[in-house]
Amino acid sequence: MGKGTVCRVLCQENRRLVRTTSLTTRSPRKGERDGVDYHFVDEKKFHELKEQGAFLEWAKVHGNFYATLAQEVEELRQKDYDVLLEIDVQGAAQIRNSSVEGVYIFLLPPSMEELWRRIMGRGSDTPEAMKERFNNAYHELSEVWKYDYVVINDDISRAARTIEGIIMAEKCRVEKNKQFLTDFIEKGDKY
Repeated sequence: MGKGTVCRVLCQENRRLVRTTSLTTRSPRKGERDGVDYHFVDEKKFHELKEQGAFLEWAKVHGNFYATLAQEVEELRQKDYDVLLEIDVQGAAQIRNSSVEGVYIFLLPPSMEELWRRIMGRGSDTPEAMKERFNNAYHELSEVWKYDYVVINDDISRAARTIEGIIMAEKCRVEKNKQFLTDFIEKGDKY
């Protein structure tokens, strides 16, 4: 019931919204498929791609590397998709510091107790790993002030609808519609 679930719901409900497939060095979990859930690579390949400048962003999280392939994002943008990146605060900071345009949404559980419950509910982590995940999530909260929006994920459908509303509002900004508005106003001179 975390970021991944909300992202899947968003993409199912909005055909113009596409989630990138992150690249990772971690092993696949049960049911995950290469090229669908993640692009699974070893660390050698990861570092080769990093050296080639293939990543829009990358981070080391919970002992594994994760990245977004810049070429995949560019290809999707060229096809006029709204591109959704499911990334952590390290990756978001890298993109904010680049020339890539983005809208930054911080997804939060409704409480710290719920965050702990969700981490425990994953069922795939040791007690030490669960504590590390919680501590990392708690530390990442200090980054929330650098985001454009915060969405409380207390209900998956509500969180997805809220994010859809943010996307719609962003598309309606005057600055994103300058060419249309200029053309519209100029055509008024003809009447």
